[in-house]
Amino acid sequence: MNNTESRFLDNMKSLPAMRVPKLHKVVCGIIGFLIIASCFILYFTPWIQTAYGTGMVDSLDPEDRMQPINALVDGQVKKWHVREGQQVKAGEPIVTLIDIDAQRLEKLESQLAAANLKNQANETAVRNAENNLRRQISLEKQGLVSRKEVENAQIKVEELRAKAAASITEINDVSMTLSRQSTQTKVAPVDGTVVRLLSGGVSTFVKSGDILGQFIPADAKRSVRVTVRGLDAPLVTPGAKARIQFDGWPVFQFSGWPGAAIGTFGGEVVYVEPVASTTGDFQVWIKPDEDDIAWPAESSARLGSQVRAWILLEEVRLGYELWRQLNNFPPKPTTQPKTTASDKGSGRL
Repeated sequence: MNNTESRFLDNMKSLPAMRVPKLHKVVCGIIGFLIIASCFILYFTPWIQTAYGTGMVDSLDPEDRMQPINALVDGQVKKWHVREGQQVKAGEPIVTLIDIDAQRLEKLESQLAAANLKNQANETAVRNAENNLRRQISLEKQGLVSRKEVENAQIKVEELRAKAAASITEINDVSMTLSRQSTQTKVAPVDGTVVRLLSGGVSTFVKSGDILGQFIPADAKRSVRVTVRGLDAPLVTPGAKARIQFDGWPVFQFSGWPGAAIGTFGGEVVYVEPVASTTGDFQVWIKPDEDDIAWPAESSARLGSQVRAWILLEEVRLGYELWRQLNNFPPKPTTQPKTTASDKGSGRL
C-alpha cells in the first residue's frame, strides 16, 4: 500500500466523525416546515373567484341619466334663466330663444287670421252650393231643369268642399308653425340640476336641435356599469353578488375574501350585455344589494363617478386559484341549480 492510499483511508475514517452545524439543522427544519405549511394553506384555504371590472356610476332608466337641453327652434338666445350648478323645479324656465325675424310672430298671426277668413268664406260657399243642389234636384223632379244642370251643381259642391278642406290644412300648418315659434322657452321637465351650459351668451345663433346644455334629474336611481373581460363575461349571470369600490371612498379590499373587505359595498348583477365592444369586453350592470348596507350618498358617489367591481363567482382553493392565474385560465364555471318539475310549475329556478 503506497502513501496516497494510506492518506485516503485516514480521511475516510475521519468522515463519520464530522457533524452538521446546529444552525444548519434549524434552518433546514424551518424551511421544511414552511413548505409543508404552505402546501396545507394552499390546499385548505378557501378563495372566492371574482370577475374584476372597472366602470362608472350610471342609471338603467334613461329618464334618470344626463339629459341634453336642446333648442326647440332656430333663433338666437335671448335670456338664460339659470346658471351651471343651479337646482331647478319642474316647469321652471331654463333658456328663452327669439327668432331672427322680430316680426315673425306677427306675420304668422296675420297669416293665420287670413287663413281663417278664407276657410269661413269657403264653408259659406259650400253651404250655398249645397242649398242650390237641393233646389236643382227639386226642380228636376218637377221637370223644370235638365239632368245636366243637376250634375253641374253636384260638381260645384265637390269643388267647394275641396277648397274648404285645403283651407283647413293651411290653418293647421300655420297654427303648428305659430305654436313652435311661440314655444321658445325651454323649461325643466323634472326636478334636477343644470350641470353644464354649452351655448354662448345672448344673441348667439342656434339651430333647432342644437344642444345648449345638460341637465341631471334629482333623486336618480343609481346603478353601476362596469366592463369585464371576455374571458370572465360568460360566467357572470344576473343575480350574482358583487363588491363595489367607489372612488374617493376609503377601502381595504380582499377580492377572494369579501367578508374581510372594509369600505366596499354590496351589489347585484342585473344585466349582462349580449354584444361585446370593439375590444372584446362586455358591459355589466349592477344595482344596489338590498340585503347589504346602502351605497354612499349621492354627494359622495355621483353619476359618472369611477368605480371598481368584483363580481363573486365560485369558491375554490387558494392553490387552484394561483395555478389558474399563472396559466391565465378562465375561472371555474358557476354551478347552476337544477330545475325540478315542481320548480317549473311554480316558476322557480
